[in-house]
Amino acid sequence: MEVAIPENIFWLFVALALWSLPFKGYALWTAARRDEKRWFIILFLVNTAAILEIIYLFFIVPRKPVARTGV
Repeated sequence: MEVAIPENIFWLFVALALWSLPFKGYALWTAARRDEKRWFIILFLVNTAAILEIIYLFFIVPRKPVARTGV
């Protein structure tokens, strides 16, 4: 038995993926760069249509200054 998915639902998923992918990528990159392993794991595993990623990027990251070492 084949299940038919309405075409408009398919395009909704495509739009959702295109919306959330840049936020997820940038949030994961930022968490890895700041050596925040817990945030990286949470952002990697939880898919919230970019809501959690936006909260992390705009509200969590600015509050934690990066400690620079070296030159």
